[in-house]
Amino acid sequence: MKQLILLYIFFFTNCTLFAQKKDPWISFWDKDTTHIGFKDKEGKIKIEPKFMGLTSANKFDDIIAVTEEVNEKWKSYYLTKTGKIVGIDSLYTFDNGPDCENEGFIRFRDPKTDKMGIFNHDGKIVIPAEYSDLTKVRNGMIIALKGAEKVIHPGDDGHFSWAGGKEFLIDTNNKILIENFGYNDELNFYSVEKSKEKNPDPIRDNFLGVDGQYYSFINFDKEFKSWLKNNLLTDLSKDNLLKHSCDKITFWKEQETNGWINKPKADFIKLNYKRIKVKLIELQSTSCNYTVFSESLNPFIYEAAEYDQYFNNCHEAKDWISPVKNIVISPQNKNDSGQDHFQFLRTKNGYKLISISLRKEELK
Repeated sequence: MKQLILLYIFFFTNCTLFAQKKDPWISFWDKDTTHIGFKDKEGKIKIEPKFMGLTSANKFDDIIAVTEEVNEKWKSYYLTKTGKIVGIDSLYTFDNGPDCENEGFIRFRDPKTDKMGIFNHDGKIVIPAEYSDLTKVRNGMIIALKGAEKVIHPGDDGHFSWAGGKEFLIDTNNKILIENFGYNDELNFYSVEKSKEKNPDPIRDNFLGVDGQYYSFINFDKEFKSWLKNNLLTDLSKDNLLKHSCDKITFWKEQETNGWINKPKADFIKLNYKRIKVKLIELQSTSCNYTVFSESLNPFIYEAAEYDQYFNNCHEAKDWISPVKNIVISPQNKNDSGQDHFQFLRTKNGYKLISISLRKEELK
């Protein structure tokens, strides 16, 4: 038990310290909505609007990626809250967007070597640019790929994949924790436990560390399927469905302007309970053709303030801790078209139904 407690203290130190900060600066536009600046919580301007382009952070905790125009040329770099500039022309971008700080760390790419590293909140390099690829820091840990080659896909808008190399799990001191640690976005790094023997919990995955001890992590997919079987499908009463639903349920309605609307869960379930129950009962049948997919919360649908906790400072879904599990039910008759979708968001209070769409029925 002593080892387990020490492990939690070690890994949660970084995220706890940064989670306690209550004074992020908030982005704002100038009058022409062409440049972005930042204000503190009292509305005092801390940085006059001058950023544009790849500046995507709408909140500024400790370090952000910014772009500005200087002498008719683009200049990109990382900026700390103290005004320190680091990593000029070294932004790490993915899907045309720069990296966003997580737990006080942000990734960069060396333009000369095309290798990746990580800055801390002070703009100091804590992971040198010697890796082919790195994940965000999650509970003080990073999946690192080293020695791989980039394979460009012709005619695919610059998309690429990695070939070869070796993957590790490292910490923010660049210490190897686990060798041969393949990338897996189903692992909850905030659930880490360490022990001399493998953890027997069936929803956990175990990995042997370089120190001879086992690291185990909850697997989101195993966790959700266990929850679905034991917490929801065993009791399809209206009360239990309400218990396991978000405060508002989002659904598709053709007559609406934008299609997607939401309704308080009590009203929605009252109007649609019978058809929802029929569909969920199907999941208990061995002949039901369904698949569970892992997805991210859609920032263009879930824009209300109540969902802010599920997005980071760049309004990216925090799917590394709050994934969406989408149950997709296909019709048994292959000649039928359409599918039924039940989406469940992982919250601090467990999985909650957040969205439904049914292929042949209009929800109310």
